[in-house]
Order: sequence, then structure tokens, then C-alpha cells
Amino acid sequence: MTATTAMLPATVRLRPRVPSRRGQSGAFLLEVHDLTVAYGSRLALAGVDLRLEAGSVVGLLGPNGAGKSTLVRAVSGVLAGFSGSVTVAGDDLRKLPRKEVARRIAVVPQEPRFDFPFTALEVVVMGRHPHLGGLAFESARDLEIARQALARCGALHLATRPIDQLSSGERQRIVFARALAQQAPILLLDEPASFLDLRFQVALFDRVRELADEGTGVVAVLHDLNLAAEYCDRVVLLQGGRVVAAGPTAEVLTYKNLTAVYETEIYVDLNDITGALVVTPLSSRARRRLGRESP
Repeated sequence: MTATTAMLPATVRLRPRVPSRRGQSGAFLLEVHDLTVAYGSRLALAGVDLRLEAGSVVGLLGPNGAGKSTLVRAVSGVLAGFSGSVTVAGDDLRKLPRKEVARRIAVVPQEPRFDFPFTALEVVVMGRHPHLGGLAFESARDLEIARQALARCGALHLATRPIDQLSSGERQRIVFARALAQQAPILLLDEPASFLDLRFQVALFDRVRELADEGTGVVAVLHDLNLAAEYCDRVVLLQGGRVVAAGPTAEVLTYKNLTAVYETEIYVDLNDITGALVVTPLSSRARRRLGRESP
């Protein structure tokens, strides 16, 4: 199934190819304007705006049901039934061929599913398919890009393992490696750390920051507010399908905003060692220690 006639190059860069915006105004990889999605009579998203620059990480935050995953599905082209506009490097998402969308946008879903027992390497090589023409087979270069993506995720040792024999966390790393191999300028992450232990959460988001430093624009759905505080340049805070606040992370992650949206007291402070924001929900036990009554 895979052509391996040429010698493997020593090193292949995983840097994405950013589509040209020659003659276009603005410098955004992705622009979402007045995005509205309804399921029957229920509004899942209402008038959402979002802009993504190359080299930035934008976090989508909010409680369950806020519309975070729906926004990712709409922006990735999976969900077609929306009003408003989504432009990718100046082009209307709905007018782009599916293969072109896949060249520009890579997605890491929250719960990836596989119907066949592909090996981990075969799954990652799938990330190269948007770049293949017609019935062309993967080249030696495609294989090397896939192997380097696995290595970058610390998962090269899993290359020959069937995907259905891997743990949930290992599968998540393989899907992230597939997105790296796709070399898209936009990366959408839907709770990418949900199945990872602490070590691999940090490793994954360190890779995300590296990708941003190389020019990739990243949008990440996150439940962990401390990961957002550490790794996101900007955040969008959603509640009930609407944007409550959006902007630089430190300006949005405030006691007032978080307490209102999550409906529990949440304190924001600076870590004495790293200087990073630390987000701490105030538990009933903490309230008792402070001599305060529960709300």
C-alpha cells in the first residue's frame, strides 16, 4: 500500500505551509464573524466572532454546553448548517473543496474513533492524504514526515502497534501526531489533554507552543483553566453559546469573569515561582477555613 522506492531524507521539517494572502487585507489565518448554529429551536452558538493570527494560541473556555466543540466543528467544516461567515486565509470555508480544507486545517477531536485496527504509523500517515494527488501512494518523504511527527510526540515506539490496542492517552498522542503530519497552518484541538496524564499534558502543550512559534495558528478547547493560563495568548470565554469575554489571557481570566460564567468562586493569582497565572476554584472546605458561608 505504501511506496518506499526513494531513500528517506535525513530530516523533514514539520512546519506548515501557510496559504498566500497576497492582495488580501488583514493578517488572519482564520476569521469567524457572527457565527450562529441552531439545533431545532435551541441556539448552540449565537453571533460568535473569532480571529486567529499565525503564531498564536487561542483558548476556547466555558462550562459544558457553552458551544466550544460546536464552534470547532463549524470552523473545521464538519458542521455545515450555520449562518455567519468563516474565512480561511481570506477564502470562504464553504466554497473550499474538502481536500483544500484539510490542507489548511488539522483537527484533533476529543474522542477519536477508528473502525479498523490500523497501526499507529498508518494512522499518522493518513495526515499526508490531503497532499496526495489522485490515486497516488504515500512517498518515502510522507513516511518520514509521519515518523518525525510520532517522534515529536514521544510515540515513535508505538509505530507498529495496532491503534485499537493502545490506551486512550496513547491514541490521543497518535491523533495529535497525525495532525502534525498534516502540516496545516491551522490546528484545532478539542480537549486534546482529556485522556493524558500530567506528564503528557505538559509535553503536548509544549509541542503546541513550539508549533505556534513556527507559525501555526492554534485554537484549543480547554476545560483546564490553568493550562489555558499557561499556554494561551488569547482566550474566548463562552456561556450559553455567546461570547462573554475575549482578549489577552490575563485580561479575560479574572475573578469577575470566571465566577460569573462558571457559577462558583474562582480566584486568579500569580505563581510565586513562575509568575504565571494560577486559577483556583474556592471549595466549600476553603470557605470554611476562611470563615465564610457557602453561597
